[in-house]
Parts: sequence; structure tokens; C-alpha cells
Amino acid sequence: MQMIREFPLVDEILGGYRDVIKEDYAGYRNHVTRMLNFCHALNPSLTKQESKKLQVAAAFHDIALWTHNRVDYLVPSYQECQQWLADNGLSDWHYELQIIIDMHHLVTRYTGPHAALAELFRKADLVDFSMGLVRHGISGDVIKAVKHALPNAGFHRTLMRFTWQQLKRNPFKPMPMMRVRDIYK
Repeated sequence: MQMIREFPLVDEILGGYRDVIKEDYAGYRNHVTRMLNFCHALNPSLTKQESKKLQVAAAFHDIALWTHNRVDYLVPSYQECQQWLADNGLSDWHYELQIIIDMHHLVTRYTGPHAALAELFRKADLVDFSMGLVRHGISGDVIKAVKHALPNAGFHRTLMRFTWQQLKRNPFKPMPMMRVRDIYK
């Protein structure tokens, strides 16, 4: 697998959020880039269009952590994505990317509409979130190389900060972004 250190489309999208993400920018950008590398490792046969869809979804998948300052971020994240798609003449992708973003924290396998890319994205995000403890068949050497080239830069610390804020706001719903069932079947 050839590792990709930057995805220009991701950098273009995230550049528009740099002032909102602030000191967490490098961590989020690297998280997005790592998970895209894991998507390509899981499916080396992705088409250019599939890769572009995943890049757009990845840039937006957690964005509302910062734009809305909340852990219950899935809906506002895909709404931000849908606005970008509309502004860039790609509105026909909105439903598929909504599913990809909305189901990326599903605790079980996703089997609904657009399952191929949604499940690939879910797995890649989990590989990165777990820091490679969950591998979904990606070799440890690939994970290590990606992590070395694209350092964490405090991303997991940022997630802990947001989780702590959520616990203080609502201790009985500490992880509202988790999905326990597929709502698109």
C-alpha cells in the first residue's frame, strides 16, 4: 500500500475550518488523513469517485465537535457536509455521505443502503480511533507506518476533552454519537 500524506481536497475543505478548529487542527487533519489511508488499505480498488466521496465525508465526519461544540455531532456534521456538496454541485451525493457520516459510529456492521463505502469508512475510523488495536485485517506494519507519518498531534486528547464536557453536561448520556442500530434499513 502506498501511503498518502495529504489529500488536497481534504486540506481545502478543512482549511475553511482552520479558525474554528484552532489548536486541534493538526490532530483532526491527521486523523482524517490516517483514516483515509486505512480506507485505501482496506479496499485498494477504490475508484477515484469513491475516494473523493470518502475524502469529503472524512473531512466533515466529526466537524461539528468544533462548529457546534458538542459531542452529539453527527447530524450537524452531515448538515455541514450537505451545504458543501450543494455549494460544489455534488448534491446528488448527499444521501450517501449522510449515511457514511451518520453510521460511522455504529457498533455493529452496517448493511443498509450504500453499505460498501459506509462500512469501509466505519472500519477505518475504528482502526484510527482504537489507535490500531482494532485492525480489521490491516497489517500492523501499515498501521505503524501511517501513525508514524501522520502523528496523533493530540487528537485523542481532544476527544477526551469533548467527552469530559459531555459528561458534565449530561452524565447519563456520555456518548450520544454512538449508534446501536442501523436506522437506514
